[in-house]
Amino acid sequence: MSNALQWNDYSSYIRRTFGERVQKISVNAGFTCPNRDGKISTDGCIYCTNKSFSPFYCNSDDSIAMQLQKGIDFFSPKYSAQKYLAYFQSYTNTYVPSCSTCRPLSVAEGSATINILRKKFDEALSVDGVIGLVVSTRPDCIDDDILKLLADYAANNYVEIEYGLESTQNSTLEFINRGHTYEQAVEAVDLTHKYGIMCGLHLIIGLPYETEDDFYAHAEKISHLPISTLKLHQMQVLKGTRLEKLYAENPSMLDDMSLENYVRIVANFIDILNPEIIVERLTSESPRDMLLYPDWGGRKNFEVTHIVDAYMKRNGMFQGRVYKG
Repeated sequence: MSNALQWNDYSSYIRRTFGERVQKISVNAGFTCPNRDGKISTDGCIYCTNKSFSPFYCNSDDSIAMQLQKGIDFFSPKYSAQKYLAYFQSYTNTYVPSCSTCRPLSVAEGSATINILRKKFDEALSVDGVIGLVVSTRPDCIDDDILKLLADYAANNYVEIEYGLESTQNSTLEFINRGHTYEQAVEAVDLTHKYGIMCGLHLIIGLPYETEDDFYAHAEKISHLPISTLKLHQMQVLKGTRLEKLYAENPSMLDDMSLENYVRIVANFIDILNPEIIVERLTSESPRDMLLYPDWGGRKNFEVTHIVDAYMKRNGMFQGRVYKG
């Protein structure tokens, strides 16, 4: 565990692994989502708006190589010489719309999907300085063929799959219109682990009608899955989402996401979490002109990270202190 923070943090893991700073650069590869194009739903998740987390250089009208180069041009003046990971972030990056399918795939559809993915991943890795792939996707949009492809890349490159789980409660997943179950996520994680590919999960703390006990139950459940990394962020109500209307009608549907309370909850969550899991982040930032709740006064992710760390140090807490292995 890092000496600097009270948890197994991602930045320290990257420096241990590569011996230098490595920057993720987001890419919009022009994919969509089965929860938007009608395969599962046309409504999407109730909180989702891709604009809230897409950097300015992510434009699907540009080639993947051009997006990466714009990202490199943006980051390179800020830091000394470094390497980069192509982060396929927007929408579902193992779901190819032209195939009109998710899992399972027919032989023809599977071949088309693999060819399209290979072309996009090859383009990303052809950019000078890019040493790996991070692929964000849904747990119901993965199969053996895709994992075999990614395992081939992983033989010579850093490769990680990041699954959007969001909650371990099926009732919550249904309410937020995720379109998949917790059991499907477990299946995807187990299958990914079988191929020896680094696997991460994404969780939202504070989803509608979940309680503090539910948040800690998430920590206990995922601690026993074969995952390498975890991203957390607070529930945010953003303009233009279905959640905006639901929250306006019933604000009590959300737990207290004030900064003070969130810091306490996340500290307790980390205290429970398997110490082997690498924590990539604790919060998410959205443009202030889009954010309705919670209001943290514009604090940046790194500021909240330091606040959580200080809280844990004051209270003698550290990742895995009360983990039940």
